[in-house]
Amino acid sequence: MKDTTTAQRTAVSAGWLAVLAAPGAFGLTGPAIVLPHIAERLGVDLATATWLATVNGLGVAIGAPLAAGLIARKGLRFTLSANAVLMAAGTLLVAAAPNIEAALIGRVLQALGSAGLIAMAMNMAGTPRRMGLITASLATVASVGALVGSLGTDWISWRVALMLPALGLLGLFGTLRAASRERASARPFDVPGLLLVLALGAALTFVPSRPLPAAAAAVLLVLALAWHIRSRPQGFVPLSLLRNRVFVAYSGLILALGTGYFALLYLVPHRLGHDLRWSGDTVGVATLLVQLAAAALAFGIAAYAARIGRRRTLVLLVALGAAGVLMAPFTAAAAALLAALGLALVAAAGGQGVLIAFATDTTDDADTPLAIGLFNLCYQLGGAFGPALLPLLT
Repeated sequence: MKDTTTAQRTAVSAGWLAVLAAPGAFGLTGPAIVLPHIAERLGVDLATATWLATVNGLGVAIGAPLAAGLIARKGLRFTLSANAVLMAAGTLLVAAAPNIEAALIGRVLQALGSAGLIAMAMNMAGTPRRMGLITASLATVASVGALVGSLGTDWISWRVALMLPALGLLGLFGTLRAASRERASARPFDVPGLLLVLALGAALTFVPSRPLPAAAAAVLLVLALAWHIRSRPQGFVPLSLLRNRVFVAYSGLILALGTGYFALLYLVPHRLGHDLRWSGDTVGVATLLVQLAAAALAFGIAAYAARIGRRRTLVLLVALGAAGVLMAPFTAAAAALLAALGLALVAAAGGQGVLIAFATDTTDDADTPLAIGLFNLCYQLGGAFGPALLPLLT
């Protein structure tokens, strides 16, 4: 069954899958440099404008499991079309938004669509090499996103920095016709289970900024979800996935690798600018070059994971991620700080492509879309937890 499914997925060019998914990373980094300018144009303070980035993270965290449920229930083509509509609607709203409220709604719709397009690309990938190309392309776009957003703002308009994720719609030309109409699962759609997962993802996303209420809500939601899974073991979170030790272990590992990378993504520029007195431009260029090189290495790991072997690949990913996280807090050398960031990115981006392929090799075909959605949710939560570690590492 796996061989047939993989053959169907690999009918789509990996390049088109990368085009479909990669622009989603612009949602995270595109407005990074120009947020003060956006705040000024919308007539709000910087703290309020920062919500344009916050709601993007929240939307992606919600969109990953939501897309998984749609794929399982409605099939690839319906899900691809629905998320394309969300992306287009959100982008149009951002393009015409007269105020911050409209822009925030547009960003939420964009983030939901972006998460769905990324999930679609991974569901249609089928092999570690192709998934590695997708995750490496995401890392590459994330690396250049701030620069592209800044140039777009200077040359055209500040709205360009918020509209960049819509470039993923170009991927429809190579993927929509090949997307299957068949459902991955004939199970009844578990709406309560989906809502509990969405609520839990949202609560965990707010843990770094609102630790006490968010953590309390998360604990209650975990208990409610556990009770729901016991009463409906074939629901949105299948009990078979939770009993799959390989899937759980790989999901936990990608959470750790993602948290480490996103922590250093904030720590290293801070150390270079604050401790070593580098200019903002110098920091930007240096981290850009390191991340581009790291993205290429991450693709190399994913491409040759089968030759390296599963066990050696896992050891390599853990070693790279641990080296980066352990090196950064205890060095004052610029080269070592940049190397730490590069190692963490290689581990996170390479791990996302490789581990998701390894994990879904052990799941039933009916559970694969849900497994991919939950796995990606773990990686996205690393993006929420990582920056919260900055005060502990400085």
